[in-house]
Amino acid sequence: MTLEHLSIINYKNIAEATLALSPKINCFIGSNGAGKTNVLDAVYFLSFCHSAQTVQDSLVLRHGEEFFMLEGQYSASFTVHCGMKKGMKKVFKCDGKAYKRLSEHIGLIPIVFISPSDTLLIDGSSEERRRLMDVAIAQLDRNYIEALNRYNKALQQRNVLLKMEDTEPDEEMLSLWEEQMAREGEIIYAKRSAFVEKLVPLFQQFYTTIATDSEQVALRYVSHCQRGPLLEVIQRDRFKDRAVGYSLHGVHRDDLEMLLDGHPMRREGSQGQQKTFAIALKLALYMLIRGEKKEERGNDAPILLLDDIFDKLDAQRVEQIVKLVASDQFGQIFITDTNRDHIDRILHHGNFDYQLYEVNDGEISLMHHS
Repeated sequence: MTLEHLSIINYKNIAEATLALSPKINCFIGSNGAGKTNVLDAVYFLSFCHSAQTVQDSLVLRHGEEFFMLEGQYSASFTVHCGMKKGMKKVFKCDGKAYKRLSEHIGLIPIVFISPSDTLLIDGSSEERRRLMDVAIAQLDRNYIEALNRYNKALQQRNVLLKMEDTEPDEEMLSLWEEQMAREGEIIYAKRSAFVEKLVPLFQQFYTTIATDSEQVALRYVSHCQRGPLLEVIQRDRFKDRAVGYSLHGVHRDDLEMLLDGHPMRREGSQGQQKTFAIALKLALYMLIRGEKKEERGNDAPILLLDDIFDKLDAQRVEQIVKLVASDQFGQIFITDTNRDHIDRILHHGNFDYQLYEVNDGEISLMHHS
């Protein structure tokens, strides 16, 4: 899957841009704040129906403007269009047909986005790590999104009952929502477990390739489902949940532990190691999604977005990533950097089609294409 043409109007600091893209590598060079990341974010938006930085659509609207519009034409001969007027709901269409539910679109254009904020996966809350799993699995499994939506609805309703102050919650209603949480939670747990099991060897392989030394890294999935049947686990602490006013147990508390030589990466890892960990993790996700999609739809590689990935890495690690990116393991790539040298090294490593753009204060101009 490749994005052949991209049109952007009033998206963040980009007033207008129309880009004819390379099927292999598209490079965007410019200083910090110039708008390079916004191009990648627009590509992401067309896959996920929202920005990678915010779920609040009004925040992507260019200052002082009344609407924004994005359009992408893809190699599989379809066009995705998104538009939103200020104060109104966005409209999302594929080949001119609006979706009834946006979740129907997820997975059509698989994408993996590697960005500086990925270090939040290591030092951020467990919510970041659950989102990583959810975003990846959702691109592969439509049923997963639906199970997640049903679980979250049941969780929300149970929490409403737990918060009641003047009267005791209805036991029957409480049991009903707990049963739904347990039912959907077991499905979510099974899918996350299978996913992590496939991810770990790919991740370790990428980490070793980039780090070129003997550091041992691991991922460990932790869930309340591992304590026994989820319904029992949820109901066991109902009294405590009532005291705090929300649900303390369930798959909404799952975590993915990230370890370096058996210790938490957030405590033990240097900046370079943490960055390497995050990049290896995302490249492993890419390979996992690619493998699953290949079985489903033939050779359908996801789009890879690389935003300023070389910062805080030593020369040796940069070199390994350059070699990986220039290899034929990946499909279409979008890459940003403030430093032209890194980009040039990737381009010199391989004989492939590429486009080179300069981004300056939201203006995008073509510097070179092969």
